[in-house]
Amino acid sequence: MSSIFSLIGKHALVTGAGGYLGSAMAKALASAGATVHINARSAESCNVLIEDIRRDGGRADAAPFDVNNQQQVDAFFETRGEHPIDILVNNAYKGAGGTIETSAPKDYLDSYEIAVAAPHRLLRASLPALRSAVERSGNASVINIASMYGMVSPDQRNYASAHATNPPFYGAAKAALIQWTRYAACEFGKEGIRVNCISFGPFPRYDVQRQNKGFITTLESRVPMGKVGQADEVGGPVVFLASSASSFVNGANLVVDGGWTAW
Repeated sequence: MSSIFSLIGKHALVTGAGGYLGSAMAKALASAGATVHINARSAESCNVLIEDIRRDGGRADAAPFDVNNQQQVDAFFETRGEHPIDILVNNAYKGAGGTIETSAPKDYLDSYEIAVAAPHRLLRASLPALRSAVERSGNASVINIASMYGMVSPDQRNYASAHATNPPFYGAAKAALIQWTRYAACEFGKEGIRVNCISFGPFPRYDVQRQNKGFITTLESRVPMGKVGQADEVGGPVVFLASSASSFVNGANLVVDGGWTAW
Protein backbone atom coordinates (compact mmCIF):
# COMPACT_ATOMS: atom_id res chain seq x y z
CA MET A 1 0.00 0.00 0.00
CA SER A 2 2.77 2.46 0.89
CA SER A 3 4.17 2.24 -2.66
CA ILE A 4 1.25 4.27 -4.03
CA PHE A 5 2.46 7.18 -1.91
CA SER A 6 6.07 6.85 -3.09
CA LEU A 7 7.60 9.81 -4.89
CA ILE A 8 10.92 8.13 -5.66
CA GLY A 9 12.29 9.46 -8.94
CA LYS A 10 9.93 12.45 -8.95
CA HIS A 11 10.95 16.10 -9.06
CA ALA A 12 8.97 18.65 -7.03
CA LEU A 13 9.15 22.44 -7.12
CA VAL A 14 7.83 24.12 -3.96
CA THR A 15 7.44 27.90 -4.04
CA GLY A 16 7.76 29.82 -0.80
CA ALA A 17 9.45 26.76 0.65
CA GLY A 18 11.33 28.69 3.32
CA GLY A 19 8.21 29.49 5.30
CA TYR A 20 6.60 27.68 8.21
CA LEU A 21 4.29 25.42 6.22
CA GLY A 22 6.32 25.53 3.01
CA SER A 23 9.33 23.96 4.69
CA ALA A 24 7.15 21.23 6.22
CA MET A 25 5.68 20.40 2.82
CA ALA A 26 9.12 20.31 1.21
CA LYS A 27 10.43 17.96 3.91
CA ALA A 28 7.43 15.66 3.50
CA LEU A 29 7.91 15.43 -0.25
CA ALA A 30 11.60 14.67 0.23
CA SER A 31 10.78 12.01 2.84
CA ALA A 32 8.51 10.36 0.28
CA GLY A 33 11.43 10.16 -2.13
CA ALA A 34 11.12 13.25 -4.32
CA THR A 35 13.97 15.51 -5.30
CA VAL A 36 12.73 18.87 -4.05
CA HIS A 37 13.62 22.16 -5.71
CA ILE A 38 13.42 24.71 -2.91
CA ASN A 39 12.14 28.08 -4.08
CA ALA A 40 12.79 31.37 -2.32
CA ARG A 41 13.88 34.75 -3.60
CA SER A 42 17.55 34.09 -2.79
CA ALA A 43 19.76 31.01 -2.67
CA GLU A 44 20.78 31.87 0.89
CA SER A 45 17.17 31.59 2.01
CA CYS A 46 17.04 28.07 0.59
CA ASN A 47 20.24 26.71 2.11
CA VAL A 48 19.14 25.99 5.68
CA LEU A 49 16.19 23.90 4.50
CA ILE A 50 18.30 22.14 1.89
CA GLU A 51 20.82 21.18 4.56
CA ASP A 52 18.04 19.87 6.81
CA ILE A 53 16.62 17.71 4.03
CA ARG A 54 20.02 16.36 3.02
CA ARG A 55 20.90 15.65 6.64
CA ASP A 56 17.83 13.43 6.81
CA GLY A 57 18.88 11.57 3.67
CA GLY A 58 16.70 13.47 1.21
CA ARG A 59 17.52 15.23 -2.04
CA ALA A 60 17.07 18.96 -2.50
CA ASP A 61 18.53 21.91 -4.34
CA ALA A 62 17.92 25.64 -4.62
CA ALA A 63 15.51 27.28 -7.04
CA PRO A 64 16.05 30.98 -6.27
CA PHE A 65 13.65 33.26 -8.10
CA ASP A 66 10.85 35.70 -7.38
CA VAL A 67 7.50 34.16 -8.34
CA ASN A 68 6.22 37.65 -9.20
CA ASN A 69 9.03 38.26 -11.69
CA GLN A 70 8.26 36.78 -15.11
CA GLN A 71 11.86 37.04 -16.32
CA GLN A 72 13.20 35.17 -13.29
CA VAL A 73 10.54 32.48 -13.59
CA ASP A 74 11.26 32.02 -17.30
CA ALA A 75 15.01 31.91 -16.67
CA PHE A 76 14.62 29.11 -14.12
CA PHE A 77 12.63 26.92 -16.48
CA GLU A 78 14.88 27.73 -19.43
CA THR A 79 17.86 26.38 -17.50
CA ARG A 80 15.92 23.16 -16.86
CA GLY A 81 14.85 22.75 -20.46
CA GLU A 82 12.37 19.90 -20.67
CA HIS A 83 13.66 18.06 -17.62
CA PRO A 84 10.50 16.86 -15.88
CA ILE A 85 8.77 18.63 -13.05
CA ASP A 86 6.36 16.02 -11.71
CA ILE A 87 4.99 18.11 -8.86
CA LEU A 88 4.45 21.86 -8.66
CA VAL A 89 3.38 23.27 -5.29
CA ASN A 90 2.23 26.90 -5.48
CA ASN A 91 2.65 27.98 -1.88
CA ALA A 92 4.31 31.42 -1.94
CA TYR A 93 2.41 34.22 -0.20
CA LYS A 94 3.26 37.41 1.64
CA GLY A 95 0.87 39.97 3.08
CA ALA A 96 -0.22 41.94 6.12
CA GLY A 97 -3.37 41.92 8.25
CA GLY A 98 -6.28 44.30 8.23
CA THR A 99 -9.99 44.83 7.70
CA ILE A 100 -11.96 46.42 4.86
CA GLU A 101 -11.83 49.74 6.69
CA THR A 102 -8.06 49.63 7.14
CA SER A 103 -7.17 48.15 3.73
CA ALA A 104 -6.32 49.93 0.49
CA PRO A 105 -7.13 48.84 -3.08
CA LYS A 106 -3.43 48.11 -3.65
CA ASP A 107 -3.57 45.47 -0.90
CA TYR A 108 -6.02 43.52 -3.03
CA LEU A 109 -3.87 43.85 -6.13
CA ASP A 110 -0.72 42.75 -4.30
CA SER A 111 -2.49 39.78 -2.74
CA TYR A 112 -4.00 38.71 -6.05
CA GLU A 113 -0.60 39.04 -7.73
CA ILE A 114 1.09 36.48 -5.49
CA ALA A 115 -1.92 34.24 -4.76
CA VAL A 116 -3.37 33.94 -8.28
CA ALA A 117 -1.18 35.58 -10.93
CA ALA A 118 1.97 33.84 -9.63
CA PRO A 119 0.44 30.32 -9.81
CA HIS A 120 -0.75 31.20 -13.33
CA ARG A 121 2.77 32.37 -14.20
CA LEU A 122 4.34 29.22 -12.74
CA LEU A 123 1.92 26.83 -14.40
CA ARG A 124 2.37 28.38 -17.85
CA ALA A 125 6.15 28.42 -17.54
CA SER A 126 6.29 24.85 -16.24
CA LEU A 127 4.04 23.30 -18.90
CA PRO A 128 6.93 21.83 -20.94
CA ALA A 129 8.40 20.28 -17.77
CA LEU A 130 4.99 19.01 -16.61
CA ARG A 131 4.27 17.53 -20.04
CA SER A 132 7.68 15.90 -20.01
CA ALA A 133 6.75 14.31 -16.67
CA VAL A 134 3.53 12.99 -18.19
CA GLU A 135 5.47 11.49 -21.10
CA ARG A 136 7.84 9.81 -18.66
CA SER A 137 5.45 8.55 -15.97
CA GLY A 138 1.91 9.18 -17.20
CA ASN A 139 0.97 12.03 -14.88
CA ALA A 140 1.94 15.28 -13.20
CA SER A 141 0.45 17.09 -10.22
CA VAL A 142 -0.05 20.78 -9.50
CA ILE A 143 -1.00 21.62 -5.91
CA ASN A 144 -2.17 25.13 -5.06
CA ILE A 145 -2.17 26.19 -1.42
CA ALA A 146 -5.40 28.02 -0.66
CA SER A 147 -7.06 28.61 2.72
CA MET A 148 -10.23 28.00 4.66
CA TYR A 149 -10.61 31.78 4.45
CA GLY A 150 -11.19 31.35 0.75
CA MET A 151 -14.33 29.49 1.83
CA VAL A 152 -15.53 31.28 4.97
CA SER A 153 -14.89 34.66 6.55
CA PRO A 154 -12.55 34.98 9.52
CA ASP A 155 -14.26 35.73 12.82
CA GLN A 156 -12.98 39.20 13.61
CA ARG A 157 -13.77 38.63 17.29
CA ASN A 158 -10.76 36.30 17.42
CA TYR A 159 -8.30 39.15 16.87
CA ALA A 160 -7.02 41.80 19.24
CA SER A 161 -7.03 44.64 16.70
CA ALA A 162 -8.08 45.51 13.18
CA HIS A 163 -4.49 45.37 11.95
CA ALA A 164 -4.04 41.87 13.40
CA THR A 165 -7.15 40.50 11.69
CA ASN A 166 -6.87 38.06 8.82
CA PRO A 167 -7.51 40.52 5.98
CA PRO A 168 -10.27 40.60 3.36
CA PHE A 169 -7.84 40.67 0.45
CA TYR A 170 -6.26 37.40 1.60
CA GLY A 171 -9.52 35.48 1.61
CA ALA A 172 -10.65 37.07 -1.64
CA ALA A 173 -7.43 36.03 -3.38
CA LYS A 174 -7.55 32.51 -1.95
CA ALA A 175 -11.17 32.14 -3.09
CA ALA A 176 -10.02 33.13 -6.56
CA LEU A 177 -7.22 30.55 -6.36
CA ILE A 178 -9.74 27.81 -5.54
CA GLN A 179 -11.77 28.73 -8.63
CA TRP A 180 -8.64 29.03 -10.79
CA THR A 181 -7.66 25.53 -9.63
CA ARG A 182 -10.94 24.16 -10.97
CA TYR A 183 -10.45 25.94 -14.29
CA ALA A 184 -6.89 24.63 -14.66
CA ALA A 185 -8.01 21.11 -13.75
CA CYS A 186 -10.56 21.18 -16.56
CA GLU A 187 -8.08 22.60 -19.07
CA PHE A 188 -5.16 20.26 -18.39
CA GLY A 189 -6.72 17.13 -16.91
CA LYS A 190 -7.05 15.49 -20.31
CA GLU A 191 -3.27 15.74 -20.67
CA GLY A 192 -2.62 13.88 -17.43
CA ILE A 193 -1.79 17.05 -15.49
CA ARG A 194 -3.93 17.05 -12.36
CA VAL A 195 -4.56 20.36 -10.59
CA ASN A 196 -5.88 20.45 -7.04
CA CYS A 197 -5.70 22.75 -4.05
CA ILE A 198 -5.46 22.42 -0.29
CA SER A 199 -7.29 24.81 2.00
CA PHE A 200 -5.46 24.82 5.30
CA GLY A 201 -7.16 25.93 8.49
CA PRO A 202 -5.55 27.24 11.68
CA PHE A 203 -1.83 26.48 11.57
CA PRO A 204 -0.25 29.24 13.69
CA ARG A 205 3.54 29.36 13.71
CA TYR A 206 5.43 27.91 16.67
CA ASP A 207 6.38 31.36 17.93
CA VAL A 208 2.72 32.43 17.95
CA GLN A 209 1.79 29.27 19.84
CA ARG A 210 4.45 30.00 22.47
CA GLN A 211 3.91 33.72 22.85
CA ASN A 212 0.15 34.16 22.47
CA LYS A 213 -1.49 31.33 24.36
CA GLY A 214 -4.75 33.24 24.79
CA PHE A 215 -5.13 33.59 21.04
CA ILE A 216 -4.36 29.89 20.57
CA THR A 217 -7.00 28.96 23.14
CA THR A 218 -9.51 31.05 21.20
CA LEU A 219 -8.61 29.33 17.93
CA GLU A 220 -8.80 25.89 19.53
CA SER A 221 -12.32 26.63 20.73
CA ARG A 222 -13.37 27.12 17.10
CA VAL A 223 -12.05 23.75 15.93
CA PRO A 224 -14.22 20.63 16.44
CA MET A 225 -11.04 18.65 17.18
CA GLY A 226 -10.19 21.12 19.95
CA LYS A 227 -6.68 21.89 18.75
CA VAL A 228 -4.80 23.88 16.12
CA GLY A 229 -2.85 22.26 13.33
CA GLN A 230 0.87 21.56 13.61
CA ALA A 231 3.39 21.84 10.78
CA ASP A 232 3.98 18.09 10.61
CA GLU A 233 0.30 17.61 9.76
CA VAL A 234 0.53 19.31 6.35
CA GLY A 235 2.81 16.72 4.76
CA GLY A 236 0.29 13.90 4.41
CA PRO A 237 -2.24 15.83 2.31
CA VAL A 238 0.51 17.18 0.05
CA VAL A 239 2.10 13.77 -0.50
CA PHE A 240 -1.35 12.30 -1.17
CA LEU A 241 -2.10 14.82 -3.93
CA ALA A 242 1.42 14.52 -5.33
CA SER A 243 1.37 10.73 -5.52
CA SER A 244 -0.45 8.06 -7.51
CA ALA A 245 -2.68 7.53 -4.47
CA SER A 246 -4.72 10.45 -5.84
CA SER A 247 -4.52 9.47 -9.51
CA PHE A 248 -8.23 10.19 -10.14
CA VAL A 249 -8.40 13.33 -7.98
CA ASN A 250 -8.57 16.46 -10.13
CA GLY A 251 -10.10 19.88 -9.49
CA ALA A 252 -10.57 19.15 -5.79
CA ASN A 253 -10.24 21.46 -2.82
CA LEU A 254 -8.90 19.34 0.03
CA VAL A 255 -9.86 21.06 3.28
CA VAL A 256 -7.41 20.48 6.15
CA ASP A 257 -8.85 22.51 9.01
CA GLY A 258 -9.69 20.13 11.85
CA GLY A 259 -13.35 20.64 11.01
CA TRP A 260 -13.41 24.45 11.34
CA THR A 261 -15.61 24.88 8.25
CA ALA A 262 -17.88 21.97 9.23
CA TRP A 263 -19.65 23.81 12.07
